[in-house]
Amino acid sequence: MPSFDIVSELDNNEVINAVDQANKEVSTRFDFKGSDASFELEKDNIVMKAESTFQLQQMLPILYAKMGKRGIDVASLDTGKITDTGKTATQTITLKQGIGSDLAKKIVRLIKDKKLKVQAAINGDKVRVTGKKRDDLQESIQMLRGENLEQPLQFNNFRD
Repeated sequence: MPSFDIVSELDNNEVINAVDQANKEVSTRFDFKGSDASFELEKDNIVMKAESTFQLQQMLPILYAKMGKRGIDVASLDTGKITDTGKTATQTITLKQGIGSDLAKKIVRLIKDKKLKVQAAINGDKVRVTGKKRDDLQESIQMLRGENLEQPLQFNNFRD
């Protein structure tokens, strides 16, 4: 029986490259000369540091542009609040990966509500969809792409 998996993943190598490119651009831009502005990549976070909140606001579009050029959907980035501690201002950007249980239940409910001839099952941080025909699976993929979900989805492991 044909099946595929619905996942939400980020390519860690592309994230690293995008952060490195953003750091390089910040270090060479004239309006950041002499400042201590930088991006730091932690496990599932990107920490932006600068001397003022204005500089942080200028750094965010740089990061978004570099992520977009690297094929990373900006919707998978969740910006936190700016904390200003005298000399430095920091902002944490969380990288959203994996499908949470609420989103997985929402995906299964969407598939069932459309009365497609497929079955959806939650497997940890992914959703497996199975059906008798490839066309039914492709119809469910098109339906999910048309929906406005809070996280970008990828469809992989397509098997006949």
